[in-house]
Amino acid sequence: MRTARSPAVRGALQGVRRSHSSPHTATSCPAVLLSRHLSTTTTTTPTSRPLRTGIASSRLFSKTTVPSLSLSQARHASSSSATALAKTPLYDLHLAHGAKMVPFGGFHMPVQYSSLSVSASHAFTREHASIFDVSHMVQRIFSGPGAAAFLQRVTPSGVESLGVHRSTLSCLMGSDGKGGIVDDTIITRLAEEKFYVVTNAACREKDDAYFEEEMGKWNGEEVKQEQLDEWGLVALQGPQAEEVLGKVLDGESGVDLRKVLFGQSVYARLKLQGMELSSPLLISRGGYTGEDGFEISIPAQETVGVTEALLAAGGPEKVQLAGLGARDSLRLEAGMCLYGHDLDDSTTPVEAGLSWIIPKERRSANAGYYGAEVLSGQVVLRSKGGTGVQRRRVGLIVEGAPAREGAEIVSRPEEGKEAVKLGTVTSGCPSPTLGKNIAMGYVKDGFHKAGTEVDVVVRGKVRKAVVAKMPFVPTKYWKGDA
Repeated sequence: MRTARSPAVRGALQGVRRSHSSPHTATSCPAVLLSRHLSTTTTTTPTSRPLRTGIASSRLFSKTTVPSLSLSQARHASSSSATALAKTPLYDLHLAHGAKMVPFGGFHMPVQYSSLSVSASHAFTREHASIFDVSHMVQRIFSGPGAAAFLQRVTPSGVESLGVHRSTLSCLMGSDGKGGIVDDTIITRLAEEKFYVVTNAACREKDDAYFEEEMGKWNGEEVKQEQLDEWGLVALQGPQAEEVLGKVLDGESGVDLRKVLFGQSVYARLKLQGMELSSPLLISRGGYTGEDGFEISIPAQETVGVTEALLAAGGPEKVQLAGLGARDSLRLEAGMCLYGHDLDDSTTPVEAGLSWIIPKERRSANAGYYGAEVLSGQVVLRSKGGTGVQRRRVGLIVEGAPAREGAEIVSRPEEGKEAVKLGTVTSGCPSPTLGKNIAMGYVKDGFHKAGTEVDVVVRGKVRKAVVAKMPFVPTKYWKGDA
């Protein structure tokens, strides 16, 4: 999603650029990425939307009023100037800690804090632990006897076979059957007939329209949807995340964090300051940085208390608040996609290198989800009788200046031959961890193998690049003792 920048946002981004240095450039990856999907809305007090409930779709809304949008119009809704910016439950805490706030996904969000530069915050997360406010993400509950079947209709995942308190990355599939991705999502099974689904903030209006349309068409068993718009969601990420969380975990909860593996979740109470306990909170092991960590879903009235308890438990030597700037460079090093850049409704999961989210039992043309016929052909190579894909998502190491979104990827010219366009960069930045310029993009099938030499056109100049395996930095997810 691309939006214009307001003077306030430009000023904030310039500050981020100055704070994020690399051996190649003083321009930061997060700043450039954020500048392409930051809203230009003005600051106003959030208003309320009337509650909408029903048997097919039960929603609990309390959020900003927005204009009525069709599904096609809703794609870039977060950039609408008619949308009033909302505040997460941690808004005042951010300001108290010197946050530089910018509009993002319809919310006031911290891009960085006065205590650390973006690159320093990035490094701190890799070495210790950071707390990210991701309350702007959309938290949904789907429940009822038809919930699993409904989610299997709109995603290619094996939701019906997903174990209780197990999670999976998935994609909402376009109803036109072409295999495009409406949004990427995390689905967690909380009970036999209850699922926790997290979708992207920037796709809120598009996804709302999508689910409303799909639930209206649904003729299976009963499904209800509840949207937890006022709840908080914080991500505690980094090698010391488990230690910090363990210090505030209520001993009576009976939870051993060492036994909660990547992709699993539990309910537990946390010890707040003042000898109080939180309500039972959903704690999921995972995140968007490539580090070990947890995401904690919290009622609005407890979000500040939980965050302050985590900060106090670790102290500034072990845990710090971190903003969107560090989150973005961390996710790119981890090879993770950003919707609206690396994924969109013209890209299929197979092209994006996400075939692994489609279990074997759902790889047939009659699997029953949107786009199954297309994806069933794409997952099989042309050499083995399938249709394969024409392009693939790849990682790149780029020499010289960093390659940004939109930069052309071209073939390395041979003597007597001109370079041929192979694809386009979708994300790119200097890697604080590697000290190299990294990028992600799509290239023609056949040029996707690691070690393939290509060129990238950066601001009119041809730069050498090589296809690299992702993640660029090895992930450190906790999957149990070796």
